[in-house]
Amino acid sequence: MTRVSICIVCVALTVAIGASAAARFATFDDVRGVLTALADVVPRELKGTDAAVGSRWSEWAGRHDREIRARLAAGDQETIINWLLFGTTFTTRPRVPLQEGSTGARISDSDLANLIGDRAADLAAALANPGRDERRLFARDLFARQGYQFGTPAERLRVIQHLLTLVTQVLTDRAKYARETEAIRKLGDTTEQFAARSKLFRDRGLSADTSFRPNFALERALAEMKRAGALKPGSVHDIVVIGPGLDFADKSSGYDFYPQQTLQPFALIDSLVRLGLATNPTAVHVTTLDLSPRVNAHLRSMQQRANAGQPYRIRLPLDPDVPWSPDVLAYWKTAGDRIGTATASTPVTLNGAKVNVRTLTVRPSVAARVDADDVDVVVQRIDQARFDLIVATNVFIYYDVLDQALAMANVRAMLRTGGFLVTNNALLELPDSHMRSAGYVTVQYSTLPEDGDHVVWYRAD
Repeated sequence: MTRVSICIVCVALTVAIGASAAARFATFDDVRGVLTALADVVPRELKGTDAAVGSRWSEWAGRHDREIRARLAAGDQETIINWLLFGTTFTTRPRVPLQEGSTGARISDSDLANLIGDRAADLAAALANPGRDERRLFARDLFARQGYQFGTPAERLRVIQHLLTLVTQVLTDRAKYARETEAIRKLGDTTEQFAARSKLFRDRGLSADTSFRPNFALERALAEMKRAGALKPGSVHDIVVIGPGLDFADKSSGYDFYPQQTLQPFALIDSLVRLGLATNPTAVHVTTLDLSPRVNAHLRSMQQRANAGQPYRIRLPLDPDVPWSPDVLAYWKTAGDRIGTATASTPVTLNGAKVNVRTLTVRPSVAARVDADDVDVVVQRIDQARFDLIVATNVFIYYDVLDQALAMANVRAMLRTGGFLVTNNALLELPDSHMRSAGYVTVQYSTLPEDGDHVVWYRAD
């Protein structure tokens, strides 16, 4: 095999999709207050008199929606690179030891580069023969749209070179964000730190990756909201999940030995029932809002199968290299027991390493309660103020202050008075936003540095 060498930094869809029938673009009148309050940071097109800005708003919103959606491709590429580094189904080689807390002896930079090069070659070979594997088919199609082919050794070599270039970009970005995180850590005020972290990925591709971690944090937040009287027993019926995610190959572990899956809609229903905030799983209706065609297609297919009586299966792997907190371990052992049945933890061996896995079978009656809508929450909204709860974890971190404020206005329009937005990002509370922070919790997932979350809830006045 021809070895492709590369300098590895070891430190470290462009087609617009129309809104669903339930959604519409926000009008200038809807966002006038946001643009006025943030006049110093709005783009040039949105400066000037109300009449001038009002005439330009619709064009700007449509263009900005296309710009936001174009970031999906970069996020999908990063997901594929995480899969290259950590996946186990396309190669027998060890996973790349880049994560903090990884066990085993350190390897030299040259050995690391060789390992990544070998894994890139294995992935290119797998994409040349994808079979019916959904991850391989998705990655192959993405690269084919960029002009890459897989039929000859020369074409596959070109794919390998492209993959390694993307690896360099991803690891360089990781080093950049690590430096920014270190600078944020040096800020004297914890509130300033939280606010800075909350827009850390504003220039990054939009990622659909997910894991079970934020769902543990959400359960803790909901429990505190109940304890404080913000949420009453049996009071939560209609909820929104912004960016529900699709577990392709997450940034932390990259497991790929099970089909793609979504977690948060079901984890939320499970937590609401466990905490007594919903009387039973079928008393909760979930609407997901996402930009990604593959996320929305997955959710709609899931609902169709549920309506035909088919359950939905979720695998919950537990990375043995992570020193999890006892509370997280307890959550992992019981998650999903209110919405289906789960197998006992079973070890799975992946390229010589073992990982514990729980398999949850979600009842069709629960899976059928999840509807998927294509909505860009920065510039679009569902025009009904009916929702009790809107959840967005690891979503607003991808946007700057203006986009976050526009999204907050759209969220407020979708919440009933007294409803809540729950998120792990700090959002600007503008004078006329009619959204006010009402509490927060801090959770720690493990003893690893920076492995935790602050979850805050905002009440709709």
